[in-house]
Amino acid sequence: MTNGTGRTGTTRRKFSTLVGVIAATTLLAGCGPDASGPAAGGSPSPTPTPKEALLAAVPDGTEGAFRFTGKDSSSDISGVVDPAANGMDLTAAYKDPEHGFTTRMSFLLVKEQLWLKVKFTGTEGLTGLPKLPNRWMELDRAKLTDGETAPTYEGADVGNAGPIIEAATTVEAKDDGTYTGVVDLTKGQAGEAVGEEEVAALGAAAGQVPFTAVVGPDGNLASLTLAIPAAGKAKAWKYLVKYTDYGKAPKLAAPTGSAAQEAPKVAYDMLNG
Repeated sequence: MTNGTGRTGTTRRKFSTLVGVIAATTLLAGCGPDASGPAAGGSPSPTPTPKEALLAAVPDGTEGAFRFTGKDSSSDISGVVDPAANGMDLTAAYKDPEHGFTTRMSFLLVKEQLWLKVKFTGTEGLTGLPKLPNRWMELDRAKLTDGETAPTYEGADVGNAGPIIEAATTVEAKDDGTYTGVVDLTKGQAGEAVGEEEVAALGAAAGQVPFTAVVGPDGNLASLTLAIPAAGKAKAWKYLVKYTDYGKAPKLAAPTGSAAQEAPKVAYDMLNG
């Protein structure tokens, strides 16, 4: 498996609700080197370096549908990526620090069509929250004041493993499929992938961030973890990407019948707020 060169895009942006910010981070997609082999009749490919081998394990869309889990400084996100459908089903959760309730927001993207589902929990005694249907709400992007408030599919590597590994200054491989090394988050698109504000706060430490990656027996990337050090008042945290169930995760399709409806005005008010 190789990860071909692709353009940078955003699959998760900062998007506001009436009650707070959900999934406040920036993700890139579709980045990586052109690791294609030589032309027929050419010289055999040299043995790849550990960095090249790790980059080749990053998903490029040929692996079938798979599950994704991500974690950054402020949010957790999980779901399914289905390259054949140009689709994603991603859910992020945010707990309001002042009022204690949790907002769970899901986006379903299939062939450029986009749906939203929102659920509030722990809202006992609270008023003023928007009343939304408990089903997929199809969104019209033209009605969104900021086109970056909703995801678009721009590549299988929704966790930005590719641009982060590209910025590695050292990579060492072990026999068990584990890779370790150091990433310079000031290089390339790594800082945007992890979070530009968080990287800026690290100062000089941003150039020496340790990472661990695991490649499964199938040759696909299973996980990538960055150990972000403490900086100023910010505590140490981990940037985590997990890709699992390659070719086994459920394929994505547009919801039909009573499972979906057009998004009401209150949904747009929430996203455009």
